[in-house]
Amino acid sequence: MTSKNRTDQWAGPAIETAGLVKTFGDNRAVDGVDLRIEAGTVYGLLGPNGAGKTTTVRMLATLLRPDGGEAHVFGHDVVREADAVRTRVSLTGQYASVDEDLTGTENLVLLARLTGHSKKASYDRAAQLLDAFGLSEAAARQVKNYSGGMRRRIDIAASILNTPDLLFLDEPTTGLDPRSRNQVWEIVRAVVAQGTTVLLTTQYLDEADQLAARIAVIDKGKVIAEGTKGELKASVGAGAVHVRLRDAHQRPDAERLLRQALDADIQLEPDPVALTARVGNGSSNGAGAAEKASRALAELAHAGITVDNFSLGQPSLDEVFLALTGKSDHAETSPQPPTKQAQQQTKEATA
Repeated sequence: MTSKNRTDQWAGPAIETAGLVKTFGDNRAVDGVDLRIEAGTVYGLLGPNGAGKTTTVRMLATLLRPDGGEAHVFGHDVVREADAVRTRVSLTGQYASVDEDLTGTENLVLLARLTGHSKKASYDRAAQLLDAFGLSEAAARQVKNYSGGMRRRIDIAASILNTPDLLFLDEPTTGLDPRSRNQVWEIVRAVVAQGTTVLLTTQYLDEADQLAARIAVIDKGKVIAEGTKGELKASVGAGAVHVRLRDAHQRPDAERLLRQALDADIQLEPDPVALTARVGNGSSNGAGAAEKASRALAELAHAGITVDNFSLGQPSLDEVFLALTGKSDHAETSPQPPTKQAQQQTKEATA
């Protein structure tokens, strides 16, 4: 991947929005979103299906016209200066956008030629990206014969043929196995190391935890929380107590004792010997949480309940998400099909 050579320097944030709104008929898909995203970072937009993540990205990428509010990308208004925005951004959607009947090399060369590269420069850039993304051995194969992870990698490679200042990644690892997800994560880190800003939308909480410097949680079109992962975790509890018992038959008694000792709801994990509780709240300190946890451990020992593992740590992003939205991380809503009015708005925005 080549180093960046920006000709249009901008000292402000990569993205700044104020009261951003998008409606489709009676559905207010984005409802007053305020964002400020610093350049050269990964920013996570986290939320369930139907929360408004993709609609927000499409407005920022100039594919949809906002119905209210303002949005600027590197200082350029996404409506009045859409062409200037498009010269600085690239978008990788939820599904591969390359031609499946072409080979990896043919896809990248075609796109390079369409963006003004000479024939030699196109082949050189294609070879460079295929090598960087671990696809050299598959370069001569049709993309329809690629695995899911390989398709996502070739898709991201196509997005950075001309290294963008801002890369939108809309749920880039949906449906991928753990190894392929890790490969995509490494690509994202490498892109950011070259100076590109990445706006990442995802439903996978561990993905945001791994990659994002700051995270906005969006639900029903609104940003309901924003901050670093540490700030978000601290906002919903001082600590998370994780208990692993030796005997699964003792879990009902352990649940009762922990609820009393910790004064907290107890979550029964899928593992029949595991329990989790969130201790304290946003105003509690770590010392208070540790004291409660120590007292709970003593209560379990006094009751003759054998504990194999007992730990106190920050809440996971899963727990943050559940506390903020009341949904599990993979909760899904079924978006209604767009109305004729919405379809016409999309045509006008992309015309």
